[in-house]
Amino acid sequence: MSTTRKLRLGPLPRTENVRLTFACPASLKANLDRYAALHAQAYGETVDAEKLIPHMLEAFMAGDLGFKRTQPKNGKAAPA
Repeated sequence: MSTTRKLRLGPLPRTENVRLTFACPASLKANLDRYAALHAQAYGETVDAEKLIPHMLEAFMAGDLGFKRTQPKNGKAAPA
């Protein structure tokens, strides 16, 4: 591991994925690419910016207290 500061988003876990497509501003894509480069420095594994997005969203929702309050008591997401 390099001497780069640890990032909030740690090493990426292996998960089952569902493909989604979305559009974002060019400035956000540039920042995602920059974050991916820092992530590669910190953890020694190259990762595409697109692979970071689901983990970032998951971390964001985990930290959103308003969203957490809507979770069922058993902790499982309600079916859509």
